[in-house]
Amino acid sequence: MIDTHAHIYLEEFDEDRDEVILRAKEKGIEKIVLPNIDSSTLQRTLQLADQYQGFCHAAIGLHPESVKENFDEELSLIESHIEKRKFVAIGEIGIDLYWDKTFESQQIDAFKRQIEWAVELKLPIIIHVRNSFGQVMQVLKSLRNRHLTGVFHSFTGNLEEANEIIRLGGFKIGINGILTFKNSHLRETVSQINLENIILETDAPYLTPVPYRGKRNESAFLYYTCEKLAEVYGTTMKEVDLITSQNARDLFKFPS
Repeated sequence: MIDTHAHIYLEEFDEDRDEVILRAKEKGIEKIVLPNIDSSTLQRTLQLADQYQGFCHAAIGLHPESVKENFDEELSLIESHIEKRKFVAIGEIGIDLYWDKTFESQQIDAFKRQIEWAVELKLPIIIHVRNSFGQVMQVLKSLRNRHLTGVFHSFTGNLEEANEIIRLGGFKIGINGILTFKNSHLRETVSQINLENIILETDAPYLTPVPYRGKRNESAFLYYTCEKLAEVYGTTMKEVDLITSQNARDLFKFPS
């Protein structure tokens, strides 16, 4: 399995990060993608990717919740690192209007500018969407002839939205522990789309799947999302693993 979205560089893992990675490997995780948040997490992201080369892979971007008055400075700092080393994606980027709409125009601006980096570097984008599906799609549709690829991270939308993503071409749908939540409608939506459109993720330390909901999430718990997905599709975990892992390899250009 490939965990395509985990923040295990955060302080929540400072006491046992090596053990967390060991447990992930023991559960069959072969790679972890580390999307950056902002300048405060960049060094942690890079250090972990360097420490576990070939297993942990850094993505770079400015999270929409970190887009404030100083977003120009943040973007400049991130852009300077893009020139120094290779990344597997631009992310985590996007638009988040759940808590605060104060910086909506700045979020859209930052999103567009980071997409331009991805186009130039031929990298996929990792998109954070919260109460902003329409705005995100508007931006992407205006750039769809630019050969964009990416993933809609932590998808919680309906079938219509899932099909809209699929019609874009080149985009995958990121499924995590939300799929296991008792009252989640996600299982019904997912069951009506093809497994070839899905990649697995944890969003660790957040969105911990059942049976560990309420505790800190970690990459090893991807197992339970894979298990639930197999149940939804009426197939084996091996089949889900094979297809979603290949989807992730294709998207992030990992060797088979």
